[in-house]
Amino acid sequence: MPLTNIPFHPNKQCLARHSCAGNNHEKLSSLSGHCHGYSQRLWGLSAAVYTEIFSMLLHNSSSKLLLFLSLGIPILCIVMMYAVRPCTPASGEDSGEHGHFIFIQAASVVLGLYLLTTTVLDHFFPLRSSVSYTFLVIMVLLLMAPLAIPVKMTLYCSNQSKSRTLGQSVGSTDELIQAGDNVDKTEPLLIPSSSTTNLGSFLESDNVLEVDMLLAEGEGTVKKKRRPKRGRDFTFREALIKADFWLLFLVYFAGVGSGVTVLNNLAQIGIAQGAYDTTILLSLFSFCNFVGRLSGGTVSEHFVRTKTIPRTIWMTFTQIIMIITYLLFASALDGTLYIASAVLGICYGVQFSIMVPTASELFGLKNFGIIFNFMSLGNPLGALLFSGLLAGYVYDNEAAKQHSISCLGPNCFRLTFLALAGVCAVGTVLSLVLTRRIKPVYQMLYAGGSFRLPQCSNH
Repeated sequence: MPLTNIPFHPNKQCLARHSCAGNNHEKLSSLSGHCHGYSQRLWGLSAAVYTEIFSMLLHNSSSKLLLFLSLGIPILCIVMMYAVRPCTPASGEDSGEHGHFIFIQAASVVLGLYLLTTTVLDHFFPLRSSVSYTFLVIMVLLLMAPLAIPVKMTLYCSNQSKSRTLGQSVGSTDELIQAGDNVDKTEPLLIPSSSTTNLGSFLESDNVLEVDMLLAEGEGTVKKKRRPKRGRDFTFREALIKADFWLLFLVYFAGVGSGVTVLNNLAQIGIAQGAYDTTILLSLFSFCNFVGRLSGGTVSEHFVRTKTIPRTIWMTFTQIIMIITYLLFASALDGTLYIASAVLGICYGVQFSIMVPTASELFGLKNFGIIFNFMSLGNPLGALLFSGLLAGYVYDNEAAKQHSISCLGPNCFRLTFLALAGVCAVGTVLSLVLTRRIKPVYQMLYAGGSFRLPQCSNH
């Protein structure tokens, strides 16, 4: 079965530090989203990409697939490693940033639809080698479409720097002429603005107690160990002792750990229910996984900025849907296999897309790399417990009862699906608890639709 779990590890330099002043945090969160978003969506489509390569390029040869995974992927990573360069975010408002974001979204959607369409065509119609290779070339071009953005920025940046240099030289001449005419006029260089005055009032009114505490600490009369509040930067050790950290981990473990169990056994599940060619089933799950990651981030971002609704509420809703889906799998009703796989793929993608920003909003971006990767352990841990132990044990027992290598019938995975439904029921309860606990954090961070400083009652 094609591999799907190719994790993306965000770099600390790419995810900048939190700042609660004005819109800085919003801009930095946007930067981290651009760094992480496209790779996250490609992660969702990777199963369909591997299926395309396996069926069209490698002609369904397992030995060639193993050779490609063992040699082709490392070589490709080493070659592309030399193309990675540090990127400095644009200062101020970049008018092209929104267009770049839309372009990446559109390229991802087109790639997903293209993979699903070509997989279906290859399944129902025999394609010549020339047609298959053409499909592969188009797929590679769509995968490389985001490279148009750095190429465009590089070319445009060189032209912009020349025009900016000319503008500065002309501006400096005009400034010299104006300075000569107004040499006798003396005005203060810095004029206090209303925002500065308000900020000073805020600091004076709200931080008097903190100043007194600092003075007391300096005199040695008070010793206080400071711990960050939720929404600020945490170290990994500080995050480990927080209940919100473990609640988020368990919710993610329940949703993604159970979903990856179905993904790892999807071919066997399809065969057990009578679908002997599971290529379309895998591509459908992969495409819906991509849709879930894309829509989960978009929907949660809209409601968190307009209604300050915590993102984890969507993890709750999707896990309720996952419970129904697992019961649908367990019933093995005719015609429900593809529908259940598609719905589960969407819910699986939503779980991942919600966990990433929630972890950054609760525990900050300074140590986000290690916090994110610890949270990601929910995926392999769920695969070990639910897929390797539970599903494998149940499947082997049923196959032994049938005196066959491959198990057929709904009983092959029925007990597994019932257990996964119970796991998601526990995850739903924990998600509700977490959502209630972190609601004040989102009201603080997203007051007025953006990250802002807490407002004083007098202003």
